[in-house]
Amino acid sequence: MALPTPDPAHPARGDFAAVAFAGGGNRCYWQGGFWDALTGLRPQAPRFVVGVSAGAFQACFSIIGAGDRVRARVFEACRETRSGLDWALLAQGRSPFLVGGMYRTLIEEVFGETELAALKQAPEILIQVAHPPGWMPGAVAALSSIGAYQIEKAVTGAAHSSAGLYLGLLPDWLSTHAAQDPAELADALMATASVPPFMPIGRVNGRAALDGGLVDNPPLIRLGPVEAQGARTLVLSTRSARPLESTPPRTVVRPSEPVKVNKFSVTDADGLKAAYELGLRDGEAFARRLQNGQP
Repeated sequence: MALPTPDPAHPARGDFAAVAFAGGGNRCYWQGGFWDALTGLRPQAPRFVVGVSAGAFQACFSIIGAGDRVRARVFEACRETRSGLDWALLAQGRSPFLVGGMYRTLIEEVFGETELAALKQAPEILIQVAHPPGWMPGAVAALSSIGAYQIEKAVTGAAHSSAGLYLGLLPDWLSTHAAQDPAELADALMATASVPPFMPIGRVNGRAALDGGLVDNPPLIRLGPVEAQGARTLVLSTRSARPLESTPPRTVVRPSEPVKVNKFSVTDADGLKAAYELGLRDGEAFARRLQNGQP
């Protein structure tokens, strides 16, 4: 997908000119609740949205109002799934983690031609991925960058993760407005969530692609030009510990309490539901603060 540059002259409607959905696996269901509650009380139409990993998925179905249908499908699947592992797959040279295959199936069920048309009418969503350097095999890039990320998180808390940049990974953005068909959108959403061995290495435009959060999570790079113009931005983080701090143009929101669901679980429907409901409460409280003129 070619990347059109968001038009700075396009007027945003609402409180924020741009919104970022951070990664965090299943914790991102908190974002869905937060966005539903916020926009229910204070409608938002930003110039663009940037999303990474599972946050990109949440952004895509939340922006077009498909959240209830998606969550009902996910909760049902989680209640029916007894285990997230199938060790027999190892004999086929495949990952025993079922989440990758289930996630692809979900994406393909959620986003058909109708949903893609709705995304093209909605604010542009930039799906952030990370490309390994050409000389580095995708599997090596994945293992080394994930290892660097874990070290970064242990040492600094990683309120903002960027470890992959030091290994030569480069960020790239795939636009929902440029997607030619649902399969291309599915490839982008799978690539931005690529964290082996849980999720397969992605491929977009013939290139290996990994989770964009390995180079920039929450995704802040695309917010910089908008903030430099003095416009307000909103970052939906999923971490409650060692949080990223807000700045004058940037408001960072986060769960009011830890989201306890495992990031890659495919069996914990109650945990996903609890994350969404926490987001509803937090989003409503945030919207009330905005209405009252509170920072």
